[in-house]
Amino acid sequence: MSEQDIKENKDGVISGADPVGPDPSDKKARIKWLIDRLNLAAKAYYQDAEEIMPNIEYDALYDELLDLEKETGIIFANSPSQNVGYEILSDLPKERHPSRMLSLDKTKDRGVLKAWLGDQEGIMSWKMDGLTIVLTYDDGKLVKALTRGNGDVGEVITNNAKVFENVPVSIQFKGHLVVRGEAIIKYSDFEKINESIGDADAKYKNARNLCSGSVRQLDPRITKERHVYMVAFTLVEASEPDLTGAMHPIDFVYHHREFEWLADQGFDVVGYKFVNKENILDTIEWFSQEIVTNDFPSDGLVLSYDDIAYGKSLGTTAKYPRDSLAFKWADQKETTILREIEWSASRTGLINPVAIFDPVELEGTTVSRASVHNVSVMRDLKLGIGDRINVYKANMIIPQISEDLDESDDVELPIRCPVCGCGTVLKDDNGVQTLLCPNRECPAKQLKSFTLFVSRDALNIEGLSESTLEKLIGVGTVREFADLFKLDQHREKITEMEGFGDKSFENLVASAQKARHTTPDRLLYALGIPGIGAANARIIARACNNDWEKMASLDKDGLTSIDGIGDVMADSYVRFFSDPAKQEIIADILSVIDLDQTAEEREDFLAGKTFVITGSLENYENREQLKAEIEHAGGKAAGSVSTRTSYLINNDLTSTSGKNKKAHELGIPIISEATIVKWLADKKISE
Repeated sequence: MSEQDIKENKDGVISGADPVGPDPSDKKARIKWLIDRLNLAAKAYYQDAEEIMPNIEYDALYDELLDLEKETGIIFANSPSQNVGYEILSDLPKERHPSRMLSLDKTKDRGVLKAWLGDQEGIMSWKMDGLTIVLTYDDGKLVKALTRGNGDVGEVITNNAKVFENVPVSIQFKGHLVVRGEAIIKYSDFEKINESIGDADAKYKNARNLCSGSVRQLDPRITKERHVYMVAFTLVEASEPDLTGAMHPIDFVYHHREFEWLADQGFDVVGYKFVNKENILDTIEWFSQEIVTNDFPSDGLVLSYDDIAYGKSLGTTAKYPRDSLAFKWADQKETTILREIEWSASRTGLINPVAIFDPVELEGTTVSRASVHNVSVMRDLKLGIGDRINVYKANMIIPQISEDLDESDDVELPIRCPVCGCGTVLKDDNGVQTLLCPNRECPAKQLKSFTLFVSRDALNIEGLSESTLEKLIGVGTVREFADLFKLDQHREKITEMEGFGDKSFENLVASAQKARHTTPDRLLYALGIPGIGAANARIIARACNNDWEKMASLDKDGLTSIDGIGDVMADSYVRFFSDPAKQEIIADILSVIDLDQTAEEREDFLAGKTFVITGSLENYENREQLKAEIEHAGGKAAGSVSTRTSYLINNDLTSTSGKNKKAHELGIPIISEATIVKWLADKKISE
């Protein structure tokens, strides 16, 4: 729906397409509507990392689309039935696969699996839940690794694959080998990684997402730290030269022989069992019991014909091979009572509904809340307070509502934003209704300013990530900067947030209390005044002897008299402190913090000297620490080499970097970190 098609009525509701869609009797129109809905959901999920409908609804619409396409014979080019994989968005190199990588058709019905196998012998294996990759070997060496990508084009991750925990970089086979497998991170490693992260909201949501990000890192060192494993599940090609040098494929009669051969080459092969029509149901039950104690993520099973020639004789569809079928576990569902719909504002202006219900046990964890995604999903479910609802975990991970058993449909939309109090607007885009806050100044939309306020060089509230801030602001717990120091008043609300518990809450409150004790330069930087970075804030504070009242009342002349402060910066500074709204914000902050205005003792032996720092440091955690010491001694720190530079600090004195070359051209001395450390210790320059 275009912006021109959106009409706002007198109640502030923007109307649009019917979310129910066209009459099912108009099958062509219905197909087009289903394609639009499914593609919109896929784009939100894969490109924007958002969910606009539950998995269970997506699957139902997708199955309806397949049925209609089969019934009518009408298949449009943009149908999700004709597209596989995710959109490639990273900066990794791209490469086209020799042939399209197809996905597997799936079922949740055990009877369908048995009927599909018929009288054939089969191989049943785990369906690993990670990221599919393709490895290529020539002359016994790993020469290339690609992700599955969108099925046609993958991302080149060769250097990353070489640091996986168990990928052989050299094998006995000296021919040409292509093997497909799943990159995974074990649950035990996933838990260790999360335990090392102090911020509750910065913890990774699940092993699959962590694995996907780890495999596609630009820096292989990060990949190595994540302990990624590769489990081989398909031998794509194995060819070796004859006496004339011509390549000939190795013909395997059975899939299990391929698995055995890959294992002999050093690959970890997916766990499997032989099945036939007599034991297939018992075997599925064995897998269902075994998955509970597995240390690796799996979201189902894969059934393949063991006879390779028979499987190939069946051919493929446009999207699926016919020699294999995926089985996905039926979701565990529990019935509970809906107690509340909480409305959470986000940085995009969306105000999303979150269902709060009586706690239930799902897949081994206690769950009491679930995202409802948007108004359309809430209306489709016909949610009502006090209704009995069925909840489940999509892919055994994300809590969702599958249905409302009572369908009271009595939840009223909030007429005001829970954060700023501005009147809300209901928008309809291609049949998806969302609630919005139109206020540009809403704190939920000012997330970056809160992120700056708590950053290391500002108030330094440790463990308070941007995503945690977004949640705190979204539920109305934090509306202004001062509220960050009143979190202890909201224990119940915060501990009910996803990823939080009593321990995380106590750690966060402790960090905020520690950050209450701060200095004028940190507070000045934290306010986010245009042009006032951490260094300029220190310069202004020093010029005013750390007197906050004097700092806040500086006029333009007083500011421009400070070395390094120009007209533009001075204008924005004066304008900021003259704004009554800003004055009120500052007064609220000062009422909850302890500002140390003790004038610092200064050394001026570096006065008049300007330093540029480049390269890595050994004695300092970062360049900001060294800059602070230089400024404390009266010197200045700049970002680029110029005629005003006195010294370039670089531990690699022979470096051919641009800054070193520029320093040589201008005749500027290059000193090591050890030299500046000695000067600072001796409180004098000794050249």
